[in-house]
Amino acid sequence: MVTENGTYGGDCRIDDGRIVELGELTAASDEKVIEASGLHLLPGVIDPQVHFREPGRTELENLESGSKAAASGGVTSFLDMPNNIPAVTTLSAMKDKLQSAASSCVVNHGFFIGACADNIDDLQESVGGPGERINIPGICGIKIFMGSSTGDLLVDDVTALERIFSETAGLIAVHAEDEERLTHRFELMKERTDMAAHAEWRDSETALIATKLAVNMAQKHGRRLHVLHLSSALEADWLEGITNLDMGEGGTWITTETLPQYLTFDQHDVDMLGTRLKMNPPIRYDNDKDILWKRIHDGTIQCIATDHAPHSLDAKSKGWPEAPSGMPGVETSLPVMLTHSVNGKCTIEDVVLWMSTNVARIYGIDNKGAIAVGADADLVLVDMHNSMVVNDDNAWTKVGWNPFNGRELFGWPIMTLVSGVPVFERNLATDPKGSILVSPGQTGSALKMNR
Repeated sequence: MVTENGTYGGDCRIDDGRIVELGELTAASDEKVIEASGLHLLPGVIDPQVHFREPGRTELENLESGSKAAASGGVTSFLDMPNNIPAVTTLSAMKDKLQSAASSCVVNHGFFIGACADNIDDLQESVGGPGERINIPGICGIKIFMGSSTGDLLVDDVTALERIFSETAGLIAVHAEDEERLTHRFELMKERTDMAAHAEWRDSETALIATKLAVNMAQKHGRRLHVLHLSSALEADWLEGITNLDMGEGGTWITTETLPQYLTFDQHDVDMLGTRLKMNPPIRYDNDKDILWKRIHDGTIQCIATDHAPHSLDAKSKGWPEAPSGMPGVETSLPVMLTHSVNGKCTIEDVVLWMSTNVARIYGIDNKGAIAVGADADLVLVDMHNSMVVNDDNAWTKVGWNPFNGRELFGWPIMTLVSGVPVFERNLATDPKGSILVSPGQTGSALKMNR
């Protein structure tokens, strides 16, 4: 058991959805016992960035299929983004999403409201204004697209950004790419058809310009800022000493995340796999990968997300630049990171910190992210001794593929529990895809966040 007090062998007792006892325990005659000898018990993963495509593109994914894919990967809670069709920019639209999630998800859930240049009133209704934070269960903060990516949300005007940072409350998460530079550089690249053009177009400087602007806004207005999907060495090195798990002077508090893709793939993989690895910001170069590892170990980067953003293989086959950006991720994020621990890049305890404990702290999700008495029993049992090769045929996501297809990974979830209820089970030898054990809406609830 990887607990808040160390890693050790033992038993975990759950009652009424909570962990009530840890240690060498004896089962009562009326207790259900899950035999887990040889496995590791970890806190369930909290994925703070997914795109489950509901509403609008439910042929690619919806909240039900996305939550099942999450459960298969040991993800017991997710935070979903607002770049849907139509974009989720009002409290009414947020409530519709929460209602759908309550009836269709099998894991815990939260949602960002999208910012645009003219929806300050909607943002305030959902998260509050200066000094008046509104905590509605299931609403985790504001998402700003500072550079165009997918969907029709874009805020690149400094005046509009000033209003959002100064007139709202709670956490602001940013997709940090500078739109002016993106537009200019695309003119230099638009005749190319090779995937290498993607990282050259959306270069590190494009990301750094926007990250600096967002940090400046947060510091000026004493705001809670989270920089999404950090991809470059340039940004990671610049953020050293700026990001922190604790609030700074004047109420400013800045954190950031990276992705398993950025810690695993580089230009050589992009050259081999092409548009399957096309995403925004892009997968970059081996030096970026090395620096991201350095900065997650020294605490400059605090957590890991997936940016799960499914597209069909047919659409992805269109080549650059037409192929859409994004890829599935929730099913393999934990095995990918646990395989890195097997290979000496980190420890199992590091993975728990980055994918569970720190995410709960960043978003203020009480009683989650750790194995401790009193914590919610959102848990995953993983097999660290046996490996399995990723196979597209075993995918739970609707699009039916995975960027890690063909890779041998350790740490596959054998069972995932939400509030103590088994929701997913897998046998690596006989049932590699596994089975969902509950009905839609039977497990999971809207996350309560206080950031």
